[in-house]
Amino acid sequence: MVVEVKAIACQLPSELGLPLSRLHVPDIRQEVLRRGLVAKISGSTIWRWLSEDAIRPWAHRSWIFPRDPQFEAKAGQVLDLYAGTFEGKRLRRDEYVVSADEMPSIQALARCHPTQPAGPGRPMRVEHEYKRRGTLAYMAAWDVHRAKVFGRCEPTTGIVPFARLVAQVMGQEPYASARRVFWVVDNGSSHNGAAAVRRLQEAWPRSVLVHTPIHASWLNQVEIYLSITKRKALTPRDFVDLTDAEDRLLRFEWYYEASAAPFEWKFTRVDLAALLRRLAAHQSLPSAA
Repeated sequence: MVVEVKAIACQLPSELGLPLSRLHVPDIRQEVLRRGLVAKISGSTIWRWLSEDAIRPWAHRSWIFPRDPQFEAKAGQVLDLYAGTFEGKRLRRDEYVVSADEMPSIQALARCHPTQPAGPGRPMRVEHEYKRRGTLAYMAAWDVHRAKVFGRCEPTTGIVPFARLVAQVMGQEPYASARRVFWVVDNGSSHNGAAAVRRLQEAWPRSVLVHTPIHASWLNQVEIYLSITKRKALTPRDFVDLTDAEDRLLRFEWYYEASAAPFEWKFTRVDLAALLRRLAAHQSLPSAA
């Protein structure tokens, strides 16, 4: 009986002929009763049985198969840079790795009533209604090995705003006189393709643009910093106007950097090979065509 209940929980609703996106305990109970497996059973009993094997059909997680035909090569190059090597050689002391990306369309939401601080037995209170005071984009660059962050706010993302971020970093030491500065970026339109590689090298000959594989922004370390920024500086969003939003974002850089350390990046080429083996066991990687 227990095995049959768990088997139902491990099926997709469509396989059971149900018009649902996910199964919850009441749905599983109803299916058990419909099949006549028992005459009577409680939801708490089903919950206890599922908990034994940590089966949670009401939860879901998104994932995607790599579709970049050069996934392994591109990912490996990024991982090597994080480990301090490039093309089989150790990076020199005057070579740096910078991870960059942007956070678009950040809304400056002005709450209709003042936010109230936390008090005994209650959390901070934020007014549900708000007025929109405009949007801005936040662009950030993270020095992987020095735990140094550079950021700027722009009206929108794009090739020109990204170029200004690069200039902001490359115009100061130690990057201005570095032997090489590797820029790790995803495939967003601001820095996509061979044209972006040429633009960067023409403007800053000592810079090397390195793309993560398609749909693999998780390999871009700056995403960790942007996630922290979103949680700690932008949630909940409560700003007087765009100037207030920009001020908080830029001040957060100083606040974070005061105690920052390089991220403890543990995903290596060994892990990459294991990941590709697991994926290959489920589905063949798509061809270049």
